[in-house]
Amino acid sequence: MANSDRHNTAVAHVYKGTFVHSTQQTALQILEDALLGVDTEGKIAFIAKGEELEKLTQTFGFTPSEVTQLAQHEFFMPGMIDTHIHASQYSYAGTALDMPLLEWLNTYTFPVESLFNDLEFARKVYNHIVKRTLRNGTTTACYFATIHTDASLLLGEIANKFGQRALVGKVCMDRNKFVEHYKESIQESQDETCRFIKELLNKKYPLVKPVVTPRFAPSCTGALLGQLGAIAKNNNLHIQSHISENVEEVKLVKELFPESESYTDVYHKYNLLTDKTVMAHGCHLSDKELDLFRQTGASLSHCPNSNFSLCSGILNVRNVLEHKVKLGLGTDVAGGYSASMLDAVRKTLDASKVLTIQDREHGTLTFEEVFRLATLGGSQALSLDDRTGNFKVGKDFDALRVNVAAPGGPIDLIQNDEPKILLEKFLNLGDDRNIVEVFVAGRKVVPFTE
Repeated sequence: MANSDRHNTAVAHVYKGTFVHSTQQTALQILEDALLGVDTEGKIAFIAKGEELEKLTQTFGFTPSEVTQLAQHEFFMPGMIDTHIHASQYSYAGTALDMPLLEWLNTYTFPVESLFNDLEFARKVYNHIVKRTLRNGTTTACYFATIHTDASLLLGEIANKFGQRALVGKVCMDRNKFVEHYKESIQESQDETCRFIKELLNKKYPLVKPVVTPRFAPSCTGALLGQLGAIAKNNNLHIQSHISENVEEVKLVKELFPESESYTDVYHKYNLLTDKTVMAHGCHLSDKELDLFRQTGASLSHCPNSNFSLCSGILNVRNVLEHKVKLGLGTDVAGGYSASMLDAVRKTLDASKVLTIQDREHGTLTFEEVFRLATLGGSQALSLDDRTGNFKVGKDFDALRVNVAAPGGPIDLIQNDEPKILLEKFLNLGDDRNIVEVFVAGRKVVPFTE
């Protein structure tokens, strides 16, 4: 642990206790009896050993009485990062999981998403999903909205209101042979995407930014994909979409884009694979396609709940990591039935164990590795790791204050467990009752003030 040179900035809060986080080198680093200072801009001013308190009070100008002491069974961890979630599908989360992907989209998803031209309906859904994810410890969310520009802008407004860090995408699709009324013309999609980007950026929200969002190759013509690639490049924006989720979808892409070598090649051809691209799923990517992800800097979002629920496939995370492709976790509501990233952590471990059952040579993921994927890995996948993801001086203080022994909570502590065990119990057994406070960029956003 090291002090910082951020001495010119006043310290707003100082916390003392256990901090757990990941670094690039270490999947889990535990800092006991540590001091962490947050400056008035919401950034981490210092992280140091408790014995350095007196020196720090002189350097940063605070008194020992201002230090917030964590309780015995409490710790701070970085906020979790949901790299793929459909905010517009939250109303039917936990239902409608009886079909494979393409049927599921046509039967449930497109009809519900078409309702978002009603802003009051949109407001109701988006208020619920932002509050639900924040309560469950998602400090950063990469959201799909719908094709409706004004409702998508509303999602950005609501994320900003509650203080969540968010990438918000107006969905683009000019091809939908199943639900004819839920699509756009190429011109409309291009114009409305530009309007969405301009209006959202003009709001100057500190933590909410637009992301260019072709739904996926089967719902977009090559002409639209090309336009969106250009828009993203000209505005230096993030890009999100889906790739190789299930076998039928991969086959459909091959039929629709016969000139392309692979699903990945379709996106690459239209300049949609960049170091600010995150693609959901990737269950059926070849090693050659993963090489292209690494070369372009594009990342994957692993959404195991959805992959199980829609019987899509199982992503071999170990293979992705061995290809040095950036990877984070996603809930993929409502294909995934839970909006909690703790569920994504558990299902990621389950998926890895299933692969080990099938192949004893498979290297099962550890809970420490999955903890990193849910935090630092997600920030890297969204190219936000200069701002968030762990407790590094100069980064924003995005954090969860966890009480493993929360009254009425789901965890019974029998022995005097060390912090590593407390973290493991929280990841496997905990829920929102254990998350007593949530901070984003230094601001306490949970409990809610309204």
